[in-house]
Amino acid sequence: MIFRRRFLWAGGATLLCRPAAAIDRDTLVVRAPSDIAVLDPAFQDGGLEEVVGRALFVSLNRMPDMREGSEGWMLYAARSLNVVSATAIAFTLEDWLCWTGDFGPVTAEDVKFSFERVADPAMQSPWAYGFEAMDRVEVTGTRSGIIHLKSPYQPFLRTATPWYMGHVVSHKAVLRAGGRFGTDVPASAGPYVIEKWVPQQRLVLGPNANWKGPPPEFSKIRFEIVGDEEAAALAYEAKALEYTKISLNALVYYRRRRPADTTLIQTTGNRFVWITINLKNPKFGDERVRRALQYALDVGQVMEGAYSGLAEPATGVIPPGMIGHRANILYPADPARARALLAAAGAENLTVELAASRDKTNELICEIVQALLGAVGVRVDIKTYDYAVYETLGDKSCGDGWKKLELVLMQFVGGADPSENLTWFRPEQVGVYNWSQFDSAAFETLYQQGAREADPVVRDAIYRKMQDVMEQSGGFIFLTHEVFAALARTGLDPCILADGHIDPARFTSAQKS
Repeated sequence: MIFRRRFLWAGGATLLCRPAAAIDRDTLVVRAPSDIAVLDPAFQDGGLEEVVGRALFVSLNRMPDMREGSEGWMLYAARSLNVVSATAIAFTLEDWLCWTGDFGPVTAEDVKFSFERVADPAMQSPWAYGFEAMDRVEVTGTRSGIIHLKSPYQPFLRTATPWYMGHVVSHKAVLRAGGRFGTDVPASAGPYVIEKWVPQQRLVLGPNANWKGPPPEFSKIRFEIVGDEEAAALAYEAKALEYTKISLNALVYYRRRRPADTTLIQTTGNRFVWITINLKNPKFGDERVRRALQYALDVGQVMEGAYSGLAEPATGVIPPGMIGHRANILYPADPARARALLAAAGAENLTVELAASRDKTNELICEIVQALLGAVGVRVDIKTYDYAVYETLGDKSCGDGWKKLELVLMQFVGGADPSENLTWFRPEQVGVYNWSQFDSAAFETLYQQGAREADPVVRDAIYRKMQDVMEQSGGFIFLTHEVFAALARTGLDPCILADGHIDPARFTSAQKS
């Protein structure tokens, strides 16, 4: 069948040639879709860096597995973490935490340095939004302090402190390294350290001898870098991996024919997919053209063709089950109306470029979009790029190309709070992650209101309105929230967080007990 044939020519051949016996029961072997480039929490770019960061560094608190819900959190580096007022959060660190090397204990001064460093506009951290509500960190003792907020900010302990921007780094070590670092970590305090790295092939983590906390179940973690999800599934079948995320194409196959000794994981994901329309491109200056593109796309056909009917059409960037989820979109498929709008705008012979990262599912989505827009008279030229190049398309620091974008197929990983799914579309993100150049003061006002509001009913209404504003701009066509699917060896219990990335230090295995 097609799925199996695709496996045969997909990447990862080097990995697949390794014998199955290479898997050591003391070593957790998982797939990584990309390599590391920057491990500094203030500047890391996601992917493997995010996963490795959870093993090398600690945060005050951390989130549960996404299958357990996203409302609660648990203590980690903090022995206590208490909201003492609407704008003050007190913390005390565990007294056994210490840095690698000669940098001594983990202190409240390290927390202050870590948080204020990310928040500092001069640092230009892409994750500064997590701490924009923070005023300062007050050090009250060697291992205690108070986080002061500028104003009430409800999601702070779920959106800032548990994630990569909340990872604590050593004040002394980072300054000694010059103020920031790449893949050479100057000091860490988590349960693992980097033991071996073969760029573009694998990364091995070993135990941190200074770790005095609860020991992780696996003494080592080996990340095998396999860029293609279907190649990763084949590597799993060859017993070269114990856990891997898989594509929905693979999920369709494995629901019928699951590998032996395997748990198939399938759950609602928080990776949202949409088509962005560059509002500042002259081709889309007429609102009727933008609206026509929205009406032209029958998203149900995209779901059936690209996701085998396993994914549901999205109504916005907030998924079902989270406050702010909308019941419906404002502009459902209506090809006749799309053609009429194009005619009224004098754009019957419109040609547009659709950019996407080079991936089988993305390419299939683009082909379906091409056919649907072609049916209303819009010609679509598809341009796909390797991911490293794709990432630069809307980045204003990489030249002026971001101003000329037309349509872009985009995917973002959401978080545990709706504010995390919406923050990327704020005015400050134009030319960074907001590639539609959607610049709405009303949207920003609503964002700030939602962050301060304690009543979940009111927050729900605010976040639904924000997505209305997005759709009304004509800069967005919402496609889906992808189903999350993965394979794991029977008895292996992975820890999968709200963004779909794993926390390998929290994997457990009945086979080891």
